[in-house]
Amino acid sequence: MRAFGFLLGVAVLAATVPASASEPAATDQANDEIVVTARRSGAPMWTIETRSGVVILVGEIAGVPKATPWRPERLEGATDRAQRVILGTKAKVSPGDILRLIFKGGGLTRLPKGRVAGDYLDAAQMKRLHALETRFGQDYARGNFLMTAFDLLSKRLSFNKDTTDDASDVVRKAARQSKIPTQPVGEVRGEDMLDNLFAAAPETHIPCLEAAMAATEAEGDVVIERGRAWTEFDVPAVMASPLEEALGRCWPWTNDSFGPELRQTWVGAIRDATAQPGVTLAVVPLRILAEKDGVLDQLKAQGLPIAGPAW
Repeated sequence: MRAFGFLLGVAVLAATVPASASEPAATDQANDEIVVTARRSGAPMWTIETRSGVVILVGEIAGVPKATPWRPERLEGATDRAQRVILGTKAKVSPGDILRLIFKGGGLTRLPKGRVAGDYLDAAQMKRLHALETRFGQDYARGNFLMTAFDLLSKRLSFNKDTTDDASDVVRKAARQSKIPTQPVGEVRGEDMLDNLFAAAPETHIPCLEAAMAATEAEGDVVIERGRAWTEFDVPAVMASPLEEALGRCWPWTNDSFGPELRQTWVGAIRDATAQPGVTLAVVPLRILAEKDGVLDQLKAQGLPIAGPAW
């Protein structure tokens, strides 16, 4: 359950939808002030100016280290003065989904009965895996490759420990307190995600395992380096981080149905926001914003004027 919760958190940013409120018109000067305040938070962001307002896209990463602090209170200030907020996908997880995970979770944590890692990995991959087993005193022979990758990233690199607030948490709380209309970019059922995950063949998780091993083997503190690049608006460096690469190559980001659908949902939501008056603030996973042919590339190809750091 813990592992599934982590993966779901990385993949979908759950959002609640408060009651809608009126949307007073904002002046150009007020829009500019909100943009300046948001940029001073230290989170990379892009703006799309329209004839009647502006859309602010905040590029979020999961697990910002406390050692690379940013200024979330400034993003709170920008949220307070926005007309509307768009957050990540809302996950609809039922009690039945949780029970199913409890009673059938073994199918997610272990390889099929009678199979071991060596049945799927080549000699070079097994050599790397054995080296990591020795280094950390673990036995990954029977483990599902996705769960092994989770163990390497979460427990060995500890990328999601000693972290500060994520951008979506900051914006969600501020919007709720100020009664700013908030909407998730879409919804996904826990049942659908579990069905997809249970059906995934072990081979489909090998790229995830390879990327997780590379992040764990990398020299230097990849967690701190990624966080520092994020707060310095060095988007290419974040995207090139072995840790970010690993997170982006694991389920469900690489799933043939969830991944592309999520990207298109964001493109559509942002495009719709450009027709709205005032300020729309959207918190979007940096990976799907800045990847090749990602949301920013697609919006730019549609002719929208995007201002912000290079990606």
